Amino acid sequence: MKIAILDTQTLGNTSLEVLTQLGELMCYPMTLPEQTSERIRDVDVVITNKVILDKEILEAANNLKLVCIAATGTNNVDLAAAKSLGIAVCNVAGYSTPSVVQHTFTLLGNLMTNMHCYIADCQLGRWQQSDMFCRLDYPISELQDKTFVVVGYGSLGQAVASVAQAFGANVIIAEQKSATSVREGRVAFNDALVMADVVSIHCPLNSQTQNLISTPEFNLMKHSAFIVNTARGGIVDEAALVSALEAGQIAGAALDVLSKEPAKQDNPLCHYQGSNLLLTPHTAWASQESITRLVNEIAKNIMAYNYNEPRNRVV
Repeated sequence: MKIAILDTQTLGNTSLEVLTQLGELMCYPMTLPEQTSERIRDVDVVITNKVILDKEILEAANNLKLVCIAATGTNNVDLAAAKSLGIAVCNVAGYSTPSVVQHTFTLLGNLMTNMHCYIADCQLGRWQQSDMFCRLDYPISELQDKTFVVVGYGSLGQAVASVAQAFGANVIIAEQKSATSVREGRVAFNDALVMADVVSIHCPLNSQTQNLISTPEFNLMKHSAFIVNTARGGIVDEAALVSALEAGQIAGAALDVLSKEPAKQDNPLCHYQGSNLLLTPHTAWASQESITRLVNEIAKNIMAYNYNEPRNRVV
């Protein structure tokens, strides 16, 4: 069996030994669009994190039987074309939950304690210049007794809610913005934003969640509220967020994802200089343990596939 990984760079330095045991493994650090067809032309299995596999590319891969997406999202593969060609597609869900939860609260903790500002001051020698034992230049707030709003209550949202409760926060689950009724145990979307001290986003990006949080939503929130997005870029309107931060409409924001990645020079968030914004480069998922789980689950998906089924089946 021939297996090609199109973007091993996205897996860091994680061992791929479990995959080498399954067949002939071809590894490419990164794959440009014009290189994709040639690299998967004769393989049985292709593993991709972000490399696009569109209809034309899939049609040219005569031996391809299985596409393993090294992620949860499937938007980089033409699923309809794969189905019509009888190519199975599988993703990996849940592998990064502990890592994302940890990253969410790392970002939030920095925002609420201004940890990044205090660390910078220590590095600049300002503690040594203090006339008392500590410095109290920036506000510090606690999560306990704060209203913590979870937007998106799948496995990630549930895990984040559990940790927030452990901190002593009052957790509220926001109903979908477009909902015509409110399910038991949830709060209407706008009402939740009005109540929120913290908004943590864990929903997918789709036509209903594009710019889910924009100027009207920021106008509903407390001036003391924080927002954290470790889900997908595009859920928060980036230009509107900059305006809200500049105007003091909210207290702060932390994002691990942007609408276009890698970050573009013209992204307004990349030019914002205020200390109430934290950006990390889509690393919430990427603990060493998380990537190891990902590789192991990909191997299990490959081993579970029935290679004796005809390629031209309709799935």
